[in-house]
Amino acid sequence: MDITAEHGRSGHLMDGQTSDFRALAGPPTPALPAVVEPPSIDWSPAPPVRRIESIAPVGVTQLPDGACVVDFGQNASGRVRLTDLGPAGARTVIDHGEHVDASGDLTTHHPYSSRPGEPTTPFLQRDEVVSDGLADAAFEPRHTVHGFRNVKVQRNGLDAESLAHAISMQVVHSDLRPTGTFACSDPDLTRLHYVARWSFRSNAVDVPTDCPTRERLGWTGDYQVFVSTAVRLFDVDGFSRKWLRSVRDDQLPDGRIVNSSPDPNHLKQHPDLLADHITGSAGWGDTIVHVPWVLYESYGDDVALGENWDAMVKWVEFALDAARTKRHPSRAVSAEVPLPHEQFVWDGTFHWGEWCEPKRRAEDGTLIDPVAADPTGWFTADKGEVGTAYLYRPVHTLAAVATVLGKHEMAYRYGELAGRIQEAWQTEFLDTEGCSTAGTQASYVRALAFGLVPDHLRDAAAGRLAALVRASGNYLSTGFLSTADLLPVLADHGHSDVAYAVLAQRTSPSWLGMLDRGATTIWEDWDGVDADGLATASLNHYSKGAVVRFLHTHTLGLGQAAGSVAWESFAVAPVPSAGLTWASGSFDGPKGVITVKWAVRDGTFRLDVDVPAGSTATLVLPDGTRVAAGAPYTPSAHIPNPPSTRSTCPMPDVSASGLSELISLRERRAVVTGGGRGLGRAIAARLAEAGARLLVADIDAELAKATAAELADRHGTDVVGVEMDVTDSDDVRETADLADARWGGLDAWVNNAGVFPSVSIADLDDAT
Repeated sequence: MDITAEHGRSGHLMDGQTSDFRALAGPPTPALPAVVEPPSIDWSPAPPVRRIESIAPVGVTQLPDGACVVDFGQNASGRVRLTDLGPAGARTVIDHGEHVDASGDLTTHHPYSSRPGEPTTPFLQRDEVVSDGLADAAFEPRHTVHGFRNVKVQRNGLDAESLAHAISMQVVHSDLRPTGTFACSDPDLTRLHYVARWSFRSNAVDVPTDCPTRERLGWTGDYQVFVSTAVRLFDVDGFSRKWLRSVRDDQLPDGRIVNSSPDPNHLKQHPDLLADHITGSAGWGDTIVHVPWVLYESYGDDVALGENWDAMVKWVEFALDAARTKRHPSRAVSAEVPLPHEQFVWDGTFHWGEWCEPKRRAEDGTLIDPVAADPTGWFTADKGEVGTAYLYRPVHTLAAVATVLGKHEMAYRYGELAGRIQEAWQTEFLDTEGCSTAGTQASYVRALAFGLVPDHLRDAAAGRLAALVRASGNYLSTGFLSTADLLPVLADHGHSDVAYAVLAQRTSPSWLGMLDRGATTIWEDWDGVDADGLATASLNHYSKGAVVRFLHTHTLGLGQAAGSVAWESFAVAPVPSAGLTWASGSFDGPKGVITVKWAVRDGTFRLDVDVPAGSTATLVLPDGTRVAAGAPYTPSAHIPNPPSTRSTCPMPDVSASGLSELISLRERRAVVTGGGRGLGRAIAARLAEAGARLLVADIDAELAKATAAELADRHGTDVVGVEMDVTDSDDVRETADLADARWGGLDAWVNNAGVFPSVSIADLDDAT
């Protein structure tokens, strides 16, 4: 996107913005946009893109030529704010990048890109501003967003110390509501979760992009890989549905899904032979079926299924037709006439395949790029194992979607086809002993994750996968499509020790190796920064960060029960590694906040879980003991409050009528747990409005304190925000002590998670 004006300002969404404050000081001049046919306008379900937070520099280095390189300590998407622009007429140039070289200078060469036979395309993110000399002037571009950790600032007479106080990073992305937390006794794993979360934040700028720098494209493969992780970290329902509109708009008449949406090639309007040839790949087009299904499973959003049904069918029918009518040339060598099952083997059209498997090293230690080393061989290779697996999954899923939407004849048809595809995959790519004919880690991971392996061979196939990993020295060799499922598949089949051994690796290819070399976001290449400090490719590609789903579902142990929708039923089954002593986390889902905390002390494993009313849970201890917990919410059900630890802190049953009594009496004293968000926040607001004195307690201290400050300011009552984990008796005791010290005790303990799980704002109005 370009924004131009006659005087003072020009802007490009990726390249940068230039502003001359001297020209802007005069009468306003309207911008002159290009004349285009306006598109139809519709309501967007996505949250807006906003300035989310401000980050101060962690260091400023002045170079010999006088320029300054600023390090913000975090790779992110956004822009800078500069409050010292120098004297009138001074020009400040700000270049953005992700890395600095050995001299401390900004380096931007690693995101450069090129196409075969074409010169390299340089990439620069540059903002410029000319000062008008006013002391209160500040520059913060509004017509561009950059991906960066460092900026290089150039201006005559620049002073590093002054610059450090005048510049800040303004983080900009879609305002997604956080839903998932994770921490554990291993600080590296906690840090990995933090870094992966930042990488997704950086790439959630209105659409899910691959990187916030050179491409900034909504690659369909990236999001179908990551969406199951995204739903654990943030509420991405509206964000995803909005992007799926673009995917549907870009879908070609023959049903193919383009590689990235919005489509930068505009294939529907501007035919391009190369772009057309590589469009319609298995694993990329699958996003139109997989993403809506994940939204349905996670949020109960059947609207997303209905919106995308026609596009799903068109994609699946294209893939089925391609499998039936196209055949990889290599098959004619073994059988001139296709065998009956081959009509369900998808191998005759272009596929990206596993893509980005860890690069091998040449004898001199340099990395070998398989595409650059032999582009013809790579493009013409048989990728039918991947294609057929990704034919099975969307067809199988489409049968389930049809069932949800009441399209029973379609459900039967696609269910039958899924069975035929599964049989074809087994015939072509699996032997009778459970050995994958491809023989790769990725082929076993995909087969086990998608349910392609017969039940009686699953253990054998998983054993061969574990053996492959061990034989590689406990290193992964999976690529783009299957890395996210590697650790869960290993752990689910009794090989959690192997999964954690892979996760613990610190040399390439490994996640912790990235952290050791300074990564604050996930890299595109495992060797994104080599041992010599040289950067390659993007340093902010979120897809490999999908590994942190394993930290939620296995390390913490929290996952939806099979067949559950919108977290009506879930399981807590921690699979800890030998070295972990505790893990804690939460998920703010459709039924309420689930909190999980486990710890091993003196040889005893203790598990604490908050189960929202309206949900049922199964707790599975490491020794196999199973405990049922929770029950569907009914208004008459009594759900006990946390046990009181002090006589001065009575915790009566606070029903809706109890809330009414509490509200009716001014100056009452109460703790509201979970008071920083959702229903708890609404209850706290109603009580504060009625004049009650409150401790707003939440596991998120910042939310608790912000809520308390807002309510105290609005209602003039005594409201304090405190951090509290309701599963931790020490936290509960400390909160009670604080109430004693402040007010001499409490009148009520309002446990929103237990007592008011389904009370709406209207119910609260009735209660008053």
